[in-house]
Amino acid sequence: MSNENQKKQPVDNDVIDEIIKILEKSILKYQLPIVTQIRIKTNKPFVVLISTMLSLRTKDKITKESTMRLLELGDSPEKLLKFSQEDIEKAIYPVGFYKTKAKNILKTSQILKEKYNGEVPKDMNGLLELPGVGRKTANLVLGEAFNIPSICVDTHVHRISNRLGYVSTSNPKETEFALREKLPQKYWIRYNTLLVTLGQNICLPRSPLCSKCPIEKYCPKIGVKKADNKNSSLSII
Repeated sequence: MSNENQKKQPVDNDVIDEIIKILEKSILKYQLPIVTQIRIKTNKPFVVLISTMLSLRTKDKITKESTMRLLELGDSPEKLLKFSQEDIEKAIYPVGFYKTKAKNILKTSQILKEKYNGEVPKDMNGLLELPGVGRKTANLVLGEAFNIPSICVDTHVHRISNRLGYVSTSNPKETEFALREKLPQKYWIRYNTLLVTLGQNICLPRSPLCSKCPIEKYCPKIGVKKADNKNSSLSII
């Protein structure tokens, strides 16, 4: 790694505004994360919840196709409950752990019908009661479906936040709570969309494409052992 990169300081709140501004402009040419796409397309909290559950350990393309097939069966708890687990499995295959997810989708639909009149709860505790829903899913649903300030931390958000030196954490849960303490709340919801898009297209897990990164100017590349630095430019794109 070059001396120039080694001299870069970990990112702090003195530059986070600029970083967010740059990312918001630069990601427009890339495809947004699938759950964001589905929220824009349907604007239905239940569909956002289900697509988020399906997205766990599944590529975006498969998540999108599976969600669309499932919506052909129904876009509400009441409609999906008319089908068997085998029907749900067939619709969502080949998402990861499709049998478990099909079971959880039906259990979730039943809980929403009986306890919440078919609506998705708008609070963390209510969401965490649903089978297959953890903090990552709950935070994403709160932000995407209800515009409630929340920080969804997946592998991309965890990785990039640490590469920037904005946090120094060992797992996504630690990263979420560190970001809650540090990141201005006005950025909480969009932070996931921005970093997931960056992580899927540029800041890859291995050999990140630093020469194409719009925020390379600020990044100390903490923990990066190999990077594409060809024709690297410090200019902001």
